[in-house]
Amino acid sequence: MLFLLLILCGILAGIIAGLFGLGGGILFTPILFILFTSYSLPEPATWAIATSLFCTFTASISSSIQQRNQRNFYWKEGLTVGLLGSAGVYFGKRMVLSDFYTEQVFVAVFSLLLVAVAILFYRRSKGKTVETTETEKPGIFKFSATGGFGGFIAALAGVGGGIVMVPMMNLLLKLKMTKAVSISSLAIVFISLSGWLQFAFFAGSPNGMTEYRIGYVDFGTGLPLIFGAFIGGFLGVWIGKRISQKIIQISFSVLIVIIAILMIQSIL
Repeated sequence: MLFLLLILCGILAGIIAGLFGLGGGILFTPILFILFTSYSLPEPATWAIATSLFCTFTASISSSIQQRNQRNFYWKEGLTVGLLGSAGVYFGKRMVLSDFYTEQVFVAVFSLLLVAVAILFYRRSKGKTVETTETEKPGIFKFSATGGFGGFIAALAGVGGGIVMVPMMNLLLKLKMTKAVSISSLAIVFISLSGWLQFAFFAGSPNGMTEYRIGYVDFGTGLPLIFGAFIGGFLGVWIGKRISQKIIQISFSVLIVIIAILMIQSIL
């Protein structure tokens, strides 16, 4: 029964991701957090973050392959940002495992992230995405700051980090949006891989929800979500081509409110 429920949740997450053009982590994390909390699993936020990073890693490989097939691939920059982002994951993981990072703090951080996603999505739908002309190649320090901050946010929220890396590369590093998205896609592969490996092998061996787990990564819940999301992604893209942008925008705003309310309710 739980397996079927996870597949259905994965399909829903995939439809939403395909419909709104979002990454998986922004959807996997709240689903997993609400699930783990409903089963009274100790440290549900940590479990949700770690397992979501595993799901995001799988999804990010497909995204990066698509960028390569479209000949919009910058392996050197993506590798640089991704490897430096792995260092940011380490510091974010330490905060997540500290006594400071309670469920209430996690919900507050994720709620702020949802607001940021809503604002960026709204600006994009209004045609306010910044397109720039790259006048000079950003130095390694700027890429380091971008990757490090992206990795830190990834560990705090269980996302790939693209929500902060893409705007930073577009607005601060003056890269074109298509290039920023491509670099971010490849960087997320390394950031999310580093994230779930660190939570799996360097974070103790707590008791989880299923027996298929390593550290804080619960494969028993993550794999059905990935399977469902793969199916739902195609459905989301298909639906998105058949409804107006205005309806998508309104639906997204409603979705953000629902997710935030459900997450807050789960800790009350």
